[in-house]
Amino acid sequence: MNEITFRLVGAGEDDDFTALVELYDRAARWMQESGIDQWKPGDKDEEHFRLRQKDGEVWLAEVAGRRVGAFELWWEDEPAWGPQPPEAGYVHRLMVDRRHAPAGTGRALLAHAERRIAGAGRAWARLDCVSSNPRLRTYYEGAGYTVAGERAKEGNGGSRYAVTLLEKRLGA
Repeated sequence: MNEITFRLVGAGEDDDFTALVELYDRAARWMQESGIDQWKPGDKDEEHFRLRQKDGEVWLAEVAGRRVGAFELWWEDEPAWGPQPPEAGYVHRLMVDRRHAPAGTGRALLAHAERRIAGAGRAWARLDCVSSNPRLRTYYEGAGYTVAGERAKEGNGGSRYAVTLLEKRLGA
């Protein structure tokens, strides 16, 4: 059975943070192999995910006890969106283990994030993607997100890059 279940990191296995780093690195390697210049293996360590868990939420997706995906849910994102009223949740680092995840896992991760955001009383799900990745932008638009703008961000080492801001109105 390929039923996807979700759980908060820190509410279960002791090796959740190691698993998150492995998911991130696998996704980063897939991006590089696919010619996508976005994530780099080794850019995120366990401490990154521990801090994100303290400041927001980190979710793992599992199928039959195997971790197949994850995402971060932030309650503010000033670096990308600037100061905003508390009306949105911000999805980051949507990761899918392409070796083991059933088809549709990415959309299931997004849907879970959207339910969590709506359940917190917020009307918008927001995310950003590197502007040089039109394939990812198309993926998010196919999931109901619309472009809300573009913004320059600062990366590791002070490098600057552009991100496309996308959002989806939740509920009626």
